[in-house]
Amino acid sequence: MNLSSATPDGRTQPPVVWGFARFTIITEQCIRMEYAPNYGFVDESTLFATNRESSLLDISIRRRGKTLTIKTKHLVLKFRDDGKPFHQGNLSVTYCDEIARVEWNPGLKDTKNLGGPAATLDNVSEAFDLPDGILSRAGWHLVDDSGKAILKDGWIRQRPGGISISEFDSPGESLPHPDLDWCLFIYGSDYKGALAGLGLVSGRAPLPRRHAMGSWYCRWHPYTDEDFRGIIREYDAHEFPIDVLVMDMDWHTQDAKTGYGHAKNLGWTGYTWNRKLIPEPRKLLSDLKKDSIYVALNDHPADGIREHEDCYPEFQKLLGQNASTNPPFIAGDQSYMEAFFAAAHSRLENDGVDFWWLDWQQNYIYPTVIGVPGLRHLPWLNALYYQHTRKNGRRGLGLSRWGGLGDHRHPIHFSGDAKACWAMLKFEVSFTIASGNAGCFYWAHDIGGFYGERNAEMYTRWVQFGALSAALRLHSCGEDLDRRPWLWGQRFESAMRRAFVLRSELFPYLYSASRQCYDHMLPLLRGMYFEYPDQEEAYQFSGQYMLGDHILVAPISRAGKGEDLAVRQKIWFPEGEWFHFFTGERITGNRIRQLSFGIDEIPIYVKGGSPVPLQPYAKRMASVSLDTLRIRCYPGSSGVSILYEDDGQTEGYVRNECAFTRVDYREEGITASIKINQCEGRFKGQKRRRAYQIELVGFKVATNATVNGKAFSLVYDASLHAHIVSIPSSPIDRALECIVQIR
Repeated sequence: MNLSSATPDGRTQPPVVWGFARFTIITEQCIRMEYAPNYGFVDESTLFATNRESSLLDISIRRRGKTLTIKTKHLVLKFRDDGKPFHQGNLSVTYCDEIARVEWNPGLKDTKNLGGPAATLDNVSEAFDLPDGILSRAGWHLVDDSGKAILKDGWIRQRPGGISISEFDSPGESLPHPDLDWCLFIYGSDYKGALAGLGLVSGRAPLPRRHAMGSWYCRWHPYTDEDFRGIIREYDAHEFPIDVLVMDMDWHTQDAKTGYGHAKNLGWTGYTWNRKLIPEPRKLLSDLKKDSIYVALNDHPADGIREHEDCYPEFQKLLGQNASTNPPFIAGDQSYMEAFFAAAHSRLENDGVDFWWLDWQQNYIYPTVIGVPGLRHLPWLNALYYQHTRKNGRRGLGLSRWGGLGDHRHPIHFSGDAKACWAMLKFEVSFTIASGNAGCFYWAHDIGGFYGERNAEMYTRWVQFGALSAALRLHSCGEDLDRRPWLWGQRFESAMRRAFVLRSELFPYLYSASRQCYDHMLPLLRGMYFEYPDQEEAYQFSGQYMLGDHILVAPISRAGKGEDLAVRQKIWFPEGEWFHFFTGERITGNRIRQLSFGIDEIPIYVKGGSPVPLQPYAKRMASVSLDTLRIRCYPGSSGVSILYEDDGQTEGYVRNECAFTRVDYREEGITASIKINQCEGRFKGQKRRRAYQIELVGFKVATNATVNGKAFSLVYDASLHAHIVSIPSSPIDRALECIVQIR
C-alpha cells in the first residue's frame, strides 16, 4: 500500500532559496513559503500538500542586498533576510489583477472568510461558526502545514522535529513547529483560481463511483436479509429509485467484552457476519448486485481484529510469528494495516461488499495514531480506506467524516448524526455550499436528520434539497424515523417521489458537473459568489446556489402555511432570463423576487438558453445505459452544455477513457437551433448509438421542426410543459442539428 503522490509532468520552475527561507510559486494564486533553520526544507508530501512544484515558468527573481523579490504576472513577493522567521516586517505578498489588489503580511487575520467544512454535524441542531475555507472576501487565506506528518517511502512518518503525543491537550491540537511551512492562497475575487490552486498543491478532487451520486437507503436497525430484499422491492413498487444499500452496525456480530470510548461494552467493532440476521450473506449480496444495488458496510475499526472474529487466524498469520494476542489497532504500522485490510476487508469484499462506511473516527479513544504523534486518525484512515478500495483499477470510494484540508481526495463524505429540526435543515444547506470553498464537494448527509422530531413536511423539504445535492442518502435511527418515503403519508410521499424522479432524470447533468470538480476544482454546489463575486447579493443569499453551470436552486428550509403548506421564498436572480425547471415560468434577473412554493414544488431555475442533458426516469439512475438523451431547452440567445460519460467505476477517466458530447443552443430571429455535436472519446462499455428527445420549455409556440434538414413532428406534452421532438437512434459520432420555428 503506497500513498506517495506524483507531481505533475512537464517543466517546472524550481523553488527560490534565500537563507533559511524557500519560496515555491505553485500558481499565480498559490505560494508555498518555508522557513527552516532547524530541520531543513521538506520535499515529501503531507496529507494536505501532494505537489511541491511550480506550474509557472514566467517568474522574475531579483536579489539586492538582503532583499529577495519574486514577480509574476499578478504577484510580487518581497522577503528581507533579517535572520528571523517570517513576520510582518520581513515578508509581504501583493496580488493585483484587472479587478482587485490585495496586500498580505504575516500576522494578518482573515476576518472575511466565507467558511468551509467541519469534521462532523454530530448532535448539531442549529447553526455554528464554520471553520475557515480557502475562500475569503479579504482575497487571501493562509494554510499552516508546519509540523504535519509526511509521506515517505509510501507511508506516513513523523516530520523531523515533530511534536510528541504528550504535548497534546486534545485531538487535533498542536504546539507551534520550530520550522514554518505555509501555503498562501492570494487571489482577490478570483475564487475559481484559488480552488484551481488548491487542486495543484493538494491534488484534484477525483470522481466518485457513479452510484455514490445516486439514491441511498440506510437505517440503524437490525434488518434481516429478507428485510433488505423487501426494502428494494418496496422502492421499486412505489417508484422510487435506489442505487446503494448501507448496512449499519447489526450486519456483524458483537462482542460485549470489547468496546471503546463512547461505545464501551457495546462491541461496535466487528468483521464477522451476524448469521442470525443474514444467514447467507454471499447470496444476499449476489442477489443485490444482480439488481444493480451496491452495498456498503458500517465499520468502527477502533478495537482492531479480536480473537472471536472469523478472520482472526488469517490476521495472525499475516502478522507473523511475532504477533501478539489481540493486538491494538495500530493505524501507523504499515504491516499491521496491510494485514488488517487483507484479513477483514478483502474477505468481505470477495463476498460482494462494494465499499465501507468508516464511522466514528472523529472521537477516538487514542488522540493520535499510535507511532505517529500529532496525526489524527480521521484524515489518515480516510486516506488508507480510499487507497484500499482502489484495487484492480477501480476508483477509490469511502463514506467518512471530513478529515480536513486535502481530504477532498477521498470522497464521499458523511456529515454525521445531525438532529432533525428546521434550524438544522437551514444550516445544512449553507454548510454544504460553504464546504465547496475548501474542496469538499461530495457530502452524503443524513437526509431528514438522524434523530429528533418526526415531521413529514420538514422531511419532504429535506429530500428536495438532497435530490439537488451530491447524494440523496436517507439515514436515521429509531422506530418513528424510518425514512422510507411511503411511510410518511400520501401527500408527502407524492412530493418526495417528484424529487426522487427529478434526481433520476437529472443524473446526466449532475454527473457531467462532477467532471468539473475534477478538471477545475469547481464545486458541484457553488456559492453564488463564484459567478458573481462583485455583487453583494451573492453573499447575502447564502441559502441558494448554482448546481453546475446552468441551474439555480433555492431550497425551502422552513414550515409552510395553508392547505398546500406553501412557503414564500426570497430568491436572488442574477442578470439574465431564468426559467422554472418544470413550468418554464420566466423570471427576469438582476432582482430579488419573493415567490410561493407548495409542498410539492421545488425552487429550481435554469439560465435562459441553457440546454440541460437529462435521461428518462430509471429506477437505478446510476447504472442505466443512456440509450435516450433528453435535452431540455429554454428561451435565450445561446448556451452550451457538455455531456460527460465514462464507465462509472474505474480510473480510466484519468487516462482519457471517457467521452464528451457538446450541445449548442442558439436563437436567431424566429428559429431555435439545437446542435448535438459528434461524441468525442471512448470508454469500455460505451454504447455507440442513442436516441434523442428535444424538449422546448417556456415557448408559447414551436412549429416546423427539422433534423439535419429532414422534417420532424412536434408534440406538446402538457405534463412536461414542453414541445417535444423525438429523434430515433443514430450513431453518436454523427452530428445532429434540430431547427424549430418559435414565438
